[in-house]
Amino acid sequence: MKIAIIGSGSWATALAKLLTDNQVEIYWWFRNTPAMEHFQQRGHNPTYLSKSFFDLSRIHFSDSLPYVVENADAVLLATPSAYLQQALEVLPTDAFDHKLIISAVKGILPERTELISDYLARVFNLPLERFYTILGPCHAEEVASEKLSYLTFSGLDIDTCKNIAALFETLYLNTRVNHDVIGVQYAAVMKNIYALGAGIAHGLDYGDNFLSVFIANAADEMAGFLKQVTACRELQQMPNYSSSVYLGDLLVTCYSLYSRNRMFGTMIGKGYSVKAAQLELGMVAEGYNASKCIHDLNGKLGAALPIAHSIYQILWENSPADTTLLELEAILN
Repeated sequence: MKIAIIGSGSWATALAKLLTDNQVEIYWWFRNTPAMEHFQQRGHNPTYLSKSFFDLSRIHFSDSLPYVVENADAVLLATPSAYLQQALEVLPTDAFDHKLIISAVKGILPERTELISDYLARVFNLPLERFYTILGPCHAEEVASEKLSYLTFSGLDIDTCKNIAALFETLYLNTRVNHDVIGVQYAAVMKNIYALGAGIAHGLDYGDNFLSVFIANAADEMAGFLKQVTACRELQQMPNYSSSVYLGDLLVTCYSLYSRNRMFGTMIGKGYSVKAAQLELGMVAEGYNASKCIHDLNGKLGAALPIAHSIYQILWENSPADTTLLELEAILN
């Protein structure tokens, strides 16, 4: 199977490493032509995970997205959610016909508060049966260092999930499969919001004791939201929200020093403005846009989200972080 990769950041680079380690042929789209040419000449991404070197014999580089998609059997989406729609605008609406789409996007489209699967169905008429996700507690930096990690592949057809997972599985990457292709997308959105909140608490000098309570309550809040938001979708069975793609991803994103959402939140807790934190981070913290998207979505859904709402107030309504967290303390248990 030939895989097209859309994206050239740290996560796209880590996933490309897994595929090329397994001798999978890839067509890789770069928006940045000089970065692509550097990679072609020197065998590594000059900007992200630059210490990881690649066997270039299995990689076809291009700055033409239509060319990359046309030559592949499956398309791997690995850009930040805020940039995905703009990237795909150059494609005709039939570009994904007869192709599998594999999303590694850990976010929601901010323009319309849409899941990636819903956006692709609306614009490209992609049936959910050909949409799959790669998600879980897995930082790109640790994949690059070949530290043991787990990823969950989700989709309606479990056999196809297993076939896709086999392309990525290595001695340092274990794979699991899951049918909850809608719930895992929302979980990936929610965990970024809570990680940002954990960072805010850390920036305000709360300790590990409080953070453990905060994250335990966030896990419960997320599970309740997932049950409610997926209630209208038919599920083969109720997912285990304590598994790695849900709880595990929440934990690593809240605690890890690699977590850009936690780093972003820490800066907010220390008094940075949103703009200043964005400039200093230099990368996309998905939790920022996600907090507004979930707030807007929940206006219709009505789930109990006091933690997510508090984070929204800090980021979007200029609510003081210290007093907002102080108010939140009273309702945690």
